[in-house]
Amino acid sequence: MEALLFFIGVVGNVISVLVFASPIKTFWRIVKNGSTEGFEPSPYVVTLLSSSLWVYYGITKPDGFLVATVNGVGIVLEAIYVTLFLIYAAPSLRAKTAILVALLDLGIFGAVVLVTRLVVIEETTRVIVIGAICACLNVFMYGSPLAAMKTVIATKSVEYMPFFLSFFLFLNGGIWTVYAVLDRDIFLGIPNGIGFFLGTIQLVLYMIYMNTKVSKHSGEAVEGRSQQQRLLEPDGACRHDEEEGQT
Repeated sequence: MEALLFFIGVVGNVISVLVFASPIKTFWRIVKNGSTEGFEPSPYVVTLLSSSLWVYYGITKPDGFLVATVNGVGIVLEAIYVTLFLIYAAPSLRAKTAILVALLDLGIFGAVVLVTRLVVIEETTRVIVIGAICACLNVFMYGSPLAAMKTVIATKSVEYMPFFLSFFLFLNGGIWTVYAVLDRDIFLGIPNGIGFFLGTIQLVLYMIYMNTKVSKHSGEAVEGRSQQQRLLEPDGACRHDEEEGQT
């Protein structure tokens, strides 16, 4: 059983890294153009917080090594994305990004570490508290796929829901759900089970609408709405559906 769990965890690491790396094309465009254009920093700042918390969970929980490793990669990539926002964003957006980093990635993460270290003394309780926080954050972050699916249904087009990102999110949620079941880890199981369910729906929607195209007028309207809907994907990364759709 331990060997099977390790194998599934390694496969999960590979798939999650692919999800974390999915915005590279977007940031290559940002660097090439020297501007963040209409992209928002929130998804990357929130994912950096999520990855940091999951690493903390992984190093606190016994045998949580594989959870920590993949999210350690996530921290590195998301930190690079956020740094590029701080370099290439307009002054007002740069200030917004810095504030979000200070409040979320430094403030909230620091508060969780301090409280769980100074107040929650018993190790088992500490793991439960950290896991519950991670699970709640990941469930909240699944608002991004919901927005993408709403866009697909409204326009009857998958133009703003890239297939490969949806496919890897589906695989990511599925493999980590299996891992969670075998490891009896409810905190990994709940958010990734939801991610697997939403990923399945995305693929179904893709098959339904893959042969239709959005009109120019509808595309402009949806693109304008998507600027207001961005939040994010995970465990990893449920993230970046709409950003990738615009590249």
